[in-house]
Amino acid sequence: MSTYDTFTEDLKRIAALGSISGLLEWDEQVNLPPESADYRARQSSAMSELVHREATRSQVGEWLAELKEDTSLDLDQQLVVSEAGKEYDRLTKIPADFVSRKAELTSLAFHAWGKARADNDFASYAPYLERNLELAKEEASYLGRADDPYDYWIDRFDPGMDATSIQRIFKGLKDELVPLVRQILDSSIKANTDCMKDFPVDRQETFLREVTERLGFNYRRGRIDRSLHPFCSGNAFDTRMTTRFFKDNPLDSLFSSIHETGHGLYEQGLPHEHIGTALGEAAGMAVHESQSRLWENQVARSPEFWKFWEPVYRETFDQQLSGVSSHDFYLAVNSVALNPIRVDSDEVTYNLHILLRFELEKALFDGSLAVSDLPEEWNRLSEQIVGLRPRNDSEGVLQDVHWSGAAFGYFPSYCLGNLLAAQLWYALLEQVPSVPEEMAKGNFSPVLDWLRTNVHQHGRRRFALELSKAVTGQDLSHVSLIRYLRERYLPLYSS
Repeated sequence: MSTYDTFTEDLKRIAALGSISGLLEWDEQVNLPPESADYRARQSSAMSELVHREATRSQVGEWLAELKEDTSLDLDQQLVVSEAGKEYDRLTKIPADFVSRKAELTSLAFHAWGKARADNDFASYAPYLERNLELAKEEASYLGRADDPYDYWIDRFDPGMDATSIQRIFKGLKDELVPLVRQILDSSIKANTDCMKDFPVDRQETFLREVTERLGFNYRRGRIDRSLHPFCSGNAFDTRMTTRFFKDNPLDSLFSSIHETGHGLYEQGLPHEHIGTALGEAAGMAVHESQSRLWENQVARSPEFWKFWEPVYRETFDQQLSGVSSHDFYLAVNSVALNPIRVDSDEVTYNLHILLRFELEKALFDGSLAVSDLPEEWNRLSEQIVGLRPRNDSEGVLQDVHWSGAAFGYFPSYCLGNLLAAQLWYALLEQVPSVPEEMAKGNFSPVLDWLRTNVHQHGRRRFALELSKAVTGQDLSHVSLIRYLRERYLPLYSS
């Protein structure tokens, strides 16, 4: 074998070890007995330390040094070496004991967050959040980013992005989104969501399984389970999704499942032969979120989607929907109303929740906001930006799982993903104009095939900014999203 082949086989072996850590995390949120959290933290710590040790071996550095001088490598091989070199440089600067400490803390913090949310008790969770924030800053300092730790974390999730560039994009979005939200909320037309009550969970589960399978998710290489907070993990070989069910809010589980299916389809669409290298890895979280949000919103909230699925849904829930007209049902699917919970929010108001979290994260990292003051600042900004003050911390500062896992800098990816999803959607419609007609017939493969070709197969060749330009011919901006929201919602809420 050549040095390159030997090197990439080692990368894939290390990725396989890392995937075991991922399975431990999945099991922790799905199956772990409630009194086993402490030992799982030790297991996660041990696995993280092992993966770090393997990924930072001197042999890896020697291969990288040799391959960086190899002029015979093609562009794809150079990309693999370059991305692996960046990760090796990052990992070798982070001490092994730090990796172990962080893994143990995030495991414990997850359980502390879950209990705190259930008990509406932010004070019990605050020490874990403070330590996670300290570790996030500590990690940035190892990489020479002590002066801009938040930018370090934004770049970890979306390479090439920083707080300044995001702030510029978000300002344009906020300037047009806020009056649009107001216009829709002020409409005399209101969706009646009271009709979505008493939907048996077992039938919800059967329906969403049928939907997600028809969208293209391969259940022979994946599964869906229940967890406190929906998520997707794994890779193309083993993709794990979760959702949650409420009998009086059936659309929550459905759209959460379709959202996670978008993530799963992306993972399953990455080139299998390159999993473990840059050619088989996702191009950052904004791109990942663009896939989940495109399926959840542009596809699954469309009239064409429901032209096909409404008869099946009505047959599944015949008693619950017996007195509901198609118009009222579709309006309920696209209900717009202020909601304190991000994941329960409609797509019109959703990005306001991200603007809120972006402001809070910036303040946490620049030191102008203490963790102890976070609940009150959350409530104040929620009232100012979202237009609604949470009734308590469980539906306010404690609602999201991300900070318990030290995933700072992730939240902006959701909004950036929404922007990219809208741009990709219009490019898709322009290039494959038969898509709406095919969706109305229950054929979603043209959407998936286009995404496979233009996004999935490229791995990390193009990050969000480059991908947007290459596929849509436009810089990433708010323009397409505002256009989409106007076209989808103003006709529904105009008298």
